[in-house]
Amino acid sequence: MPATAYLLLGSNLGDREHQMDKARTLIAKDIGAITQTSPVYETEPWGYNDQPTFLNQAMEVSTALSPQELAKRLREIEGVIGRSERAHRYGARQIDIDLLLYGSEIIHEEGLVVPHPRLHLRRFVLVPLSTIAPDTMHPVFNKPITQLLDACEDRLGVTLHDAV
Repeated sequence: MPATAYLLLGSNLGDREHQMDKARTLIAKDIGAITQTSPVYETEPWGYNDQPTFLNQAMEVSTALSPQELAKRLREIEGVIGRSERAHRYGARQIDIDLLLYGSEIIHEEGLVVPHPRLHLRRFVLVPLSTIAPDTMHPVFNKPITQLLDACEDRLGVTLHDAV
C-alpha cells in the first residue's frame, strides 16, 4: 500500500525554476505520484546568510518506496541535477530535496531521521508545507503543521515567488 511522504525542494544556484522543474519530473518518474504541490516561495537563506535567496516548494507524494529507499533515490535525483556533497552544510546549491515526513513514522537511523529534525524550526519549510498539509500531525510533537508554524520563532522572509 502506498505511503504519503512530504518533501521540500530548494534551489538557489543557476536556473532555479528549471532545476525545480527537473526535480519534480524525476520525482514523478522515480518516486511516485505527486498528489499536491505548494506554491513556490522565495526564501531567505537559513543558517548561512552569505548566499542567494532560495526557491522552496513543498510536495505530497504517494510512494511505494520504503523511507530508506526513498531517501536514497532523492539523493540520486539531487546528484543527477547537480548537487555537490562538498557544499557547505547550509550553503548554496542547485537542488536540495528533503524528506520531511513519511506517513506518521518516526525513524532514527544513521543517515535517515524522519520527521526532518529541523522542520519545526524553519519558516521556509512550514509555510509551504502548511498550504498542502495544514492539519497533518507532526508525529513527534503531536501538533498539526499550522500550530508548528504559529509557534515558529524563525522570522526569515518567506514570500510568494513571481515566476518569470
